[in-house]
Amino acid sequence: MPPHQSSRVKKAIVDKATTAAGIAAPAKGTPKSKSSKRQAVEEPIDDDIDEPVAAEEVKSAKKRKATENPEHVGEPGTEEPKSGKKRKTTTKAKAEDLMALAKRTIINTLKKSMYIGAHVSAAGGVQNSINNAVHIGANSFALFLKSQRKWVNPPITPEALDGFHSLSKEHKFEVHKHCLPHGSYLVNLAQAEKEKADQAYTSFLDDLQRCESLGVKLYNFHPGNTNGDARADAIGRIAKQLNKAHKATSTVITVLENMAGQGNVIGCSFEDLRDIIELVEDKSRVGVCIDTCHAFAAGYDLRSPEAFEETMTKFNNIVGASYLKAFHLNDSKAPFDSHRDLHANIGTGFLGLRAFHNVMNHAEFQGMPMVLETPIDRKGPDGKTVEDKQIWADEIKLLESLIGMDTDSDEFKALDKRLQAEGASERAKIQDQVDRKSAKDAKKGGLAAKRRGKKKAKASDDEDSD
Repeated sequence: MPPHQSSRVKKAIVDKATTAAGIAAPAKGTPKSKSSKRQAVEEPIDDDIDEPVAAEEVKSAKKRKATENPEHVGEPGTEEPKSGKKRKTTTKAKAEDLMALAKRTIINTLKKSMYIGAHVSAAGGVQNSINNAVHIGANSFALFLKSQRKWVNPPITPEALDGFHSLSKEHKFEVHKHCLPHGSYLVNLAQAEKEKADQAYTSFLDDLQRCESLGVKLYNFHPGNTNGDARADAIGRIAKQLNKAHKATSTVITVLENMAGQGNVIGCSFEDLRDIIELVEDKSRVGVCIDTCHAFAAGYDLRSPEAFEETMTKFNNIVGASYLKAFHLNDSKAPFDSHRDLHANIGTGFLGLRAFHNVMNHAEFQGMPMVLETPIDRKGPDGKTVEDKQIWADEIKLLESLIGMDTDSDEFKALDKRLQAEGASERAKIQDQVDRKSAKDAKKGGLAAKRRGKKKAKASDDEDSD
């Protein structure tokens, strides 16, 4: 995925407990159907886009700092549930949210047709994601199609469905091209146990059917987790589930997301993605979304023009350029090849602004949805954490400004310097964590080698005495 570092998600996105149902009303300007007089109950959608804590790390998760954001690699239900307090959602917009934070850029005014947006809220109904995308000046967007804390969710209401169609038409969003819903973190298509595998498949298929009802053609999801099983077997199960889901639907393309490389996660290498695709029967129904932070964490460099070209050549040779369908645009708080999934704001992390200049100026990426999952949580005047969506609005404009910009210009150098300065303390903190862990691992390795040496020497002495 993924995603901003909201502390409210750290307790457990993977919670089987039900949340309170809200009343889904049509958003302002949404046409009412004949049945709109009756109140339609719709589950509030979980809008947090942080990724849950890995099952293998649950015991130590409480000790993690709020900046950490590990990948979803474990079984559902392994984390502590969130507060039992119920919350209600409503489609009624706050007055301050009615004014756009930035105007949407007309694509044909850009030197390259890059459709940049963010993972926006769908609270109160999927139709609200359209207005929330417009609010930040986005030309593409992602959303969750249902609650991320439940296996079973009510269907999209007729009002929400009608609203999504009418608002996408009103705002000229080609949702079949530039909307990229994100799959549930609960789902692990590599699951071996039949009951859990069936549960995962049912939830996955439900999302694909929701996509098709909305006219959405791309669906992004995390490949899965081996749970300690043989990697080839787990990959085979993923492909088998995809083949089954493709036969049960007709148009949606299942888009595999590359991962950062933690634990038993599948998709950390281009080879993993290739191996899944090779087993998919209908190749027209599968694709890949490259998450820039995940790629960098997994050891694929994007920073210099030469490194970027090398990485994309590897992708094209191993997976195939035709399978690339979308991007998640995130800088990285963690250093290269660290296998830590820590999203940073554009230009402030170890990837840096030049990496995103490389992406924004690559002609082959035109027309693809490019979705921000960068942190937007900030401390308010009262000390409470609030979401500042102006950050996304500004980052969209920043990325658009990189198209055609000269990297030797004073403008680019000043931007790069300012953004790197903003993220300096966070980079230093994470680098220190990585260095200390490396030293600790090296010490353990040294002690283990020393013990093996002693055992070998003792065995040799015993042989000599015989």
